[in-house]
Amino acid sequence: MARIAGVNIPTNKRVVIALQYIHGIGATKAAEICAKVNIPAERRVAQLTDAEVLQIRETIDRDYMVEGDLRREVAMNIKRLMDLGCYRGLRHRRQLPVRGQRTHTNARTRKGKAKPIAGKKK
Repeated sequence: MARIAGVNIPTNKRVVIALQYIHGIGATKAAEICAKVNIPAERRVAQLTDAEVLQIRETIDRDYMVEGDLRREVAMNIKRLMDLGCYRGLRHRRQLPVRGQRTHTNARTRKGKAKPIAGKKK
């Protein structure tokens, strides 16, 4: 099992798919990394040499923000919005949808389970 950016990536999957287990790397960035390191698309993680794993690790460390650093930066961005008191920050603070969705109905994922209101039968 290869360990890249503090994450154990699965050995039996293709490299492009396995790299997506790292927070901050999606399909496009995974393909980009494989192209930089010259790894064919159908290669599996178990078939990688130690040198290739090292190359992947160095490429990710040098060119991409992943895992802990990325999570910290996103959290700091949200905290900055909340401290400013801007509209998006207020929405984050109240745990409501931030991007303009309606909340009269729906938005249950963000608002949580529906709370019954006493005396609302009619």
